[in-house]
Amino acid sequence: MSDLLEAVDSGEVAALVLLDLSAAFDTVDHGILCRQLQDTFGLDGPVLAWFHSYLHGRSQCVRHGMYKSPFVQLVCGVPQSSVLGPILFIMYIADLIELVEKHGFCPHLSADDTQIYGSTRPPAIHDLQQRLSACIDYVHSWMLSNHLHSSVEHQQDWCATARHQHQLPRSAFRIGSHDIIQSTTVRASA
Repeated sequence: MSDLLEAVDSGEVAALVLLDLSAAFDTVDHGILCRQLQDTFGLDGPVLAWFHSYLHGRSQCVRHGMYKSPFVQLVCGVPQSSVLGPILFIMYIADLIELVEKHGFCPHLSADDTQIYGSTRPPAIHDLQQRLSACIDYVHSWMLSNHLHSSVEHQQDWCATARHQHQLPRSAFRIGSHDIIQSTTVRASA
């Protein structure tokens, strides 16, 4: 994201939206993932069959002290404690990167956090805000169609030098019927 800082240093204004996916690893649809592995990454035959068998037929239970729940069949999700879990999740959301870039913005993804940002010269701030709002709407629709649920608690931040602060919009970005919280600080996730 150093390009965001470079843009602000060169006199541009930047917008940053932080999206937090809720239980992202747990909601990965096995069918969608297998189609993604085949269509986007070209996996087929025994390799695709191996991934299919790795994902399907899993079960889990919950243990608390001496109590243990019955086993239930898992119909979605990738194992988070495995080496493959995060890799499969990245492969699952690979189309999201292309979607954001098609709208002219930069995506930065890390695990279940997505950051979308872009910059412009100060006279075009409102155009940037409208384009970013449209992009966020598309991202939100994509997430819903891929069984990913984003938290309603998103953050949006404008980045500008003190000289351009007065030109920043005061209206919030929207995702569907929800306003994105505007913040003055952003904390990096661990």
